[in-house]
Amino acid sequence: MKILVVGSGGREHAIVWKLKRDGHEVVCASGNAGICRIAECVALNPEDIATVKEYVRKTGFDLTIVGPEAPLVAGIADEFRRLGLPIFGPGQKGAQLEGSKAFSKALMQEAGIPTARFETFTDVGKARAYLAGQQYPLVVKASGLALGKGAVIVRSRSEAEALVEEMMVGRVMGEAGAIVVIEEFLSGEEASIIGITDGERVAYLAPSQDHKALLDGDQGPNTGGMGAYAPAPIVTPELQAEVERQVFVPLLEGLRRRGIEYRGVIYAGIMVTDKGPYVLEFNCRFGDPETQVILPLLSADLGELLLDAATGRVQVKEQRANRREQRHALCVVAASAGYPGKYEKGKTIAGVGGQGSGIRGDVVVFHAGTKMQDGVVVTSGGRVLGVTGMGPTLPEAKKKAYDALSKVHFEGMQYRRDIGDKGIRRSQSSKVKTQNPKSEHDG
Repeated sequence: MKILVVGSGGREHAIVWKLKRDGHEVVCASGNAGICRIAECVALNPEDIATVKEYVRKTGFDLTIVGPEAPLVAGIADEFRRLGLPIFGPGQKGAQLEGSKAFSKALMQEAGIPTARFETFTDVGKARAYLAGQQYPLVVKASGLALGKGAVIVRSRSEAEALVEEMMVGRVMGEAGAIVVIEEFLSGEEASIIGITDGERVAYLAPSQDHKALLDGDQGPNTGGMGAYAPAPIVTPELQAEVERQVFVPLLEGLRRRGIEYRGVIYAGIMVTDKGPYVLEFNCRFGDPETQVILPLLSADLGELLLDAATGRVQVKEQRANRREQRHALCVVAASAGYPGKYEKGKTIAGVGGQGSGIRGDVVVFHAGTKMQDGVVVTSGGRVLGVTGMGPTLPEAKKKAYDALSKVHFEGMQYRRDIGDKGIRRSQSSKVKTQNPKSEHDG
């Protein structure tokens, strides 16, 4: 097939990389320094829907795949479908799952999907009054799109009031913070479960675990994601079945009740608690950096799978059988100094060589915030590279990723050193329990 991928980050590099490995002809709008090594890139703004639509109409593509959330929330899929152009991604109403946390939480409440207790506010005075009677910590979320940084844990009333004021009055997150959701803090371990749906059926990809905090030990501010690994051992077959039953089935039913035909990605951010799985958030697109570890484990043809979803033909049983879960993948993000705050661009990147164009020794370097400048690859974003290692075990995948990352350098490069450690500890603990089962005679 001839496929257009819309976007320019690490997620889109992973999508293009997988499509190319599956034998498809791929064009990317607008791409980055790594994507341009393996596919044709065209200088189109992903958020300029009219221009992208006209380009697709004139050029002719079998499928358009939208990577980032902003064009989906703006309604690019609706525009394409009105012209009969095949596109993978939900329409504007469905994309509210990510574009409006207020919408998403209300839908979860209506559908009986387990999620944290919450209240939604459009008035700063009412939000402050609500905070006066709460126990802390709490989570304050900007309802709109905030590049993965809109959820903040607050540990006191004064901290919460200051943040609400900054969001709703100071607009530190722009219009995303005009409406805020305040919800209870949940304790547990997070996991990402991503499904491809045609609105009726869901093909589930390998479960993964993202690392949102900037620093080791889950310390520091939230980011768009500093690394990920898959499959995540916390998502047992039993937990997966529970999430399918309690989350995905009622969600699709709830969307249909509202007259929303949803064809695209459903990304469920799950908190696994002592009381079971709770939904933290839904996203309407592939995760970043989860995509960089999920797609290398997928043996199915990605282009065919996404076309099936776009045209209402998802084959669930077939796709379940096509996950390479006997393999493991781990991605470490190399970020610019200052990220997730202000950062400088234009730093020369050394050590990537030709790795952006493919796989070498079970390692792929996915470009995120990069561009070519005078024939040299330089930084152009906060998250710059995602170095993914693969292997038969999670420790081996981690070693390959970090060994490869040690050869990469740019001024101010920062990264976490503990990606995957939770999964390794959990796997080792499970192995010990299996080897030493507790007898009914044990004291």
